Amino acid sequence: MSISSFHPPKRTLMGPGPSDVNPRILEAMSRPTIGHLDPAFVGMMEEVKGLLQYAFQTKNALTMPVSAPGSAGMESCFVNLVEPGDKVIVCQNGVFGGRMKENVERCGGTAIMVQDAWGSAVDANKLEDALKANPDAGIVAFVHAETSTGAQSDAKTLVELAHKHDCLAIVDAVTSLGGTPLKVDEWGIDAIYSGTQKCLSCTPGISPVSFSEAAQKKISNRKHRVQSWFLDMNLVMGYWGAGAKRAYHHTAPINALYALHEALVILQDEGLENAWQRHQNNHLALRAGFEAMGLNFVVNEQDRLPQLNAVTIPDGVDDAAVRGQLLNDYNLEIGAGLGDLAGKVWRIGLMGYASNQTNVLFCLGALDAVMTEMGANINSGEAVKAASAHYK
Repeated sequence: MSISSFHPPKRTLMGPGPSDVNPRILEAMSRPTIGHLDPAFVGMMEEVKGLLQYAFQTKNALTMPVSAPGSAGMESCFVNLVEPGDKVIVCQNGVFGGRMKENVERCGGTAIMVQDAWGSAVDANKLEDALKANPDAGIVAFVHAETSTGAQSDAKTLVELAHKHDCLAIVDAVTSLGGTPLKVDEWGIDAIYSGTQKCLSCTPGISPVSFSEAAQKKISNRKHRVQSWFLDMNLVMGYWGAGAKRAYHHTAPINALYALHEALVILQDEGLENAWQRHQNNHLALRAGFEAMGLNFVVNEQDRLPQLNAVTIPDGVDDAAVRGQLLNDYNLEIGAGLGDLAGKVWRIGLMGYASNQTNVLFCLGALDAVMTEMGANINSGEAVKAASAHYK
């Protein structure tokens, strides 16, 4: 058998991630590979740390990209902060709160679950009740932007509650970083992780993380060794945190870090507030189109993520058939529902480079055409007009 080079189709990615990658970032990846201890690369590493501090809005010294996807960023926060016997309050309102529970238990901790309906924000009152009922808890963990539902929780309030009860706060910001307001220092977040493939418009495979001084103190004073050698911050910071005198820990994904550097430069040039506003504006146009079409959002308006829109599938419409036709006929990818919402919703991403007027109108027009052809009970021909009116 003879296998030739792989050439992927050109898609428009409007699912829950990865998102469309800015061509500038793809070009950055093609630059010459140099050594991971090369002085030029070390200089770039320092710039990446500074740019991440800007993106996270933090001065945390322990701010860096983990050399693996967002799931490893999640694990790095839990394996460094959770020890055997620790009690952790985990808020779950979708898929990724469940993954937090898995991490706690694999670290030997006990997860106290605070459950909210999928599509709802985390209920601060429920969290406070759990904190009062478990005064020996040391950590609160929650998802800021729940990718499985498109719901955004009030991180500032939840972190304040954690600190009021002497807990550290671990926050999942995989889908929020760069797309919606996120202020690590102002809100007092202790440990936070994200991914590059969402609103940073970068390729998958890197996970930005940041730890507060309080979190670093807990890591330094652990009673047990961190169970993961690769993700042990005490070791990793010998490579990422020691200035010019870097100690070898692992071979960093050099070209992927070129890409992250370029993605963060693009974010810096646009300005965080401008990026947040762009995502919100395109969300409002998409919302106008869906409402004109007759589709409903799963999440209440005040809790909606602008960059991840979960809309209900009309009665009688075949979820997989619509997504398949969009992919085959339009080279357009949208996301299916997960867990409790499987088969009930589509997840439409407007993240990073993909969050633009052209994509909003293209997605609405394609969905309208496909569902009209299938005989769906929608207001055909109205969506693009409504979204265009928003832009005008």
